[in-house]
Amino acid sequence: MGHQSHPQPAPLIDPFQRAITYLRISVTDRCDLRCVYCMSEEMNFLPKRDLLTLEELDRLCGVFIDRGVRKLRITGGEPLVRRDIMHLFRRLSRHLGTGALDELTLTTNGTQLGRFAAELAELGIRRVNVSLDTLDPDKFRAITRRGDLPVVLDGIAAARAAGIKVKINAVALKGVNEDEIADMIAWAHGLGMDMTLIEVMPLGEVDNDRTDQFLPLSVARARLEHRYTMTPLPDHTGGPARYVRVEETGGRLGFITPLTHNFCESCNRVRLTCTGKLYMCLGQEDAADLRSALRASPDDALVTAAVVEAISRKPKGHDFVIERQRPAAVPRHMSVTGG
Repeated sequence: MGHQSHPQPAPLIDPFQRAITYLRISVTDRCDLRCVYCMSEEMNFLPKRDLLTLEELDRLCGVFIDRGVRKLRITGGEPLVRRDIMHLFRRLSRHLGTGALDELTLTTNGTQLGRFAAELAELGIRRVNVSLDTLDPDKFRAITRRGDLPVVLDGIAAARAAGIKVKINAVALKGVNEDEIADMIAWAHGLGMDMTLIEVMPLGEVDNDRTDQFLPLSVARARLEHRYTMTPLPDHTGGPARYVRVEETGGRLGFITPLTHNFCESCNRVRLTCTGKLYMCLGQEDAADLRSALRASPDDALVTAAVVEAISRKPKGHDFVIERQRPAAVPRHMSVTGG
């Protein structure tokens, strides 16, 4: 008997003929920091029963991988504060071993990296994104409302020592860190780390007016050009950033500009929340409830059908605008959708 080959399931293609190959998974809405542009001081977190179990998250990722997703990014909240999170990384890393997955990675605030970096590296995590907006310890505590900068810097050092490539993500905040951006680039590039600048996104009600925080990256970039020569690069890493090489440092700098430049035409990603909601677009409210389909049957047919149906509704682009006296464009917090 010859070996029967199973037909490969059809890949996930949205209405605009974009193949969905990148899934971002929020594993928790909780975080050990309270960054001023991301969360309110007093956050109401989701009850545990609403969250997908680690086994359910693993199962859902398997459904997406079967349909052609090649890259998984674990986010939060802060993913590394979820209890037993390494169990999920251990489970998912098997897909790297089979070649079904090209990359398993995470975005973190760095507070727990010192504990987990060595094991993450052993499991095949090659890159992490660390969210860090300042190198000033007092400013760091003010932005995060409770953070300790040396702990994060130690975490970054641990990741680098384990052979993990670190990229720094910094949100450009008017009147807060705009005077530091050029020096942060020099610091990151000096350690061989890429850096990406991000505009404040209008997600979730926070305690202050985001228009006071908003610094257009066109303004930040114009200032940086007084000090640096920036050469545009054709690089795409599967995300929305546009990259330049900073000639003076040799390093790579990315710009994510959801408010001043719409980057949707090549979007290949969808986002899964810790409660099993699938958002086809970060800037739209439309979502599919995968938790119900997952819990309705131990078989994956229902949830696969729900995923395929959801992708058929993926919009062409987002609707982000930032104006005074308007509520957040999207009422949910970034910590719920996943960074």
